[in-house]
Amino acid sequence: MNAQKGFTLIELMIVVAIIGILAAIAIPAYQNYITKSQVTRAVAELGAMKTAYEDCLNNGQTAANACQIGWTGSNIQYLTTPTLQNAVSTPSATNGIALSSTGTISGTFGGSASAALKDGTAKTVTWTRTASGTWSCASTADAKYKPVSCGG
Repeated sequence: MNAQKGFTLIELMIVVAIIGILAAIAIPAYQNYITKSQVTRAVAELGAMKTAYEDCLNNGQTAANACQIGWTGSNIQYLTTPTLQNAVSTPSATNGIALSSTGTISGTFGGSASAALKDGTAKTVTWTRTASGTWSCASTADAKYKPVSCGG
């Protein structure tokens, strides 16, 4: 009597179908995870500039081009406020506009950002300072991508 060796065609088709179903679920979930991590990263990158902004205010360096704002650049967003003068993506970049006690730091997604963040109307992240010195974060990204620290 000969023993059966290997898999039948139907067994192989079942395995391929199972892998296809898992991939159909996993790929969108992974893309959502990447998009959410990019929004969180953008919040952190812009949030890091709050210290330099506060230092400029405390030292009276509020005039345009008077202070190094500390923007190191990003491959997922462009700094939109305060606009930069001179070197766009180095720590020695200076504020291109005057800084105020009720100013904002904001960025717009682009470059290598997820398609969900830059297709159509590009999404933004904005840190806003009140006159009393508190900062709040807001983003135009979909709610499912926002971190809790930024209106999520």
